[in-house]
Amino acid sequence: FSKFDRDGSGTIDATELKATLQALGQNPTEEEVFLMIAEVDDDNSGEIEFAEFLRVIENQKAKEAALGDETDTVEAFTALGGNPDKSGEISTLKLRATIQEFGLTIDIEQLIRETDKDGSGKIDYEEFKAMMT
Repeated sequence: FSKFDRDGSGTIDATELKATLQALGQNPTEEEVFLMIAEVDDDNSGEIEFAEFLRVIENQKAKEAALGDETDTVEAFTALGGNPDKSGEISTLKLRATIQEFGLTIDIEQLIRETDKDGSGKIDYEEFKAMMT
């Protein structure tokens, strides 16, 4: 914290927070930085103290984790024939073949029955996502 509190004030302003997040591999916009401060700035000073800074980092990690979970699902959907924008469908035949190819021991037939309610042999993104959770 003190490394990024360049003026030694005991608080981090928007400029210092942006530099901190960039050092952590993130690239927030000015608006995102101000929103982050507003989320945790209990005393409405426009700057964040150490405890508030920790809450910003926790919030950022939670947001990244939520995005990461969805990213893995989209990548799996795309690998099976769906589109990266979550459109399209995957074939239950391809899904079965992939499960067998990798030697996975899940009951794919039950999952397909539960997911492909209309028996079309196609699974869209939302159905695939439900199957994966």
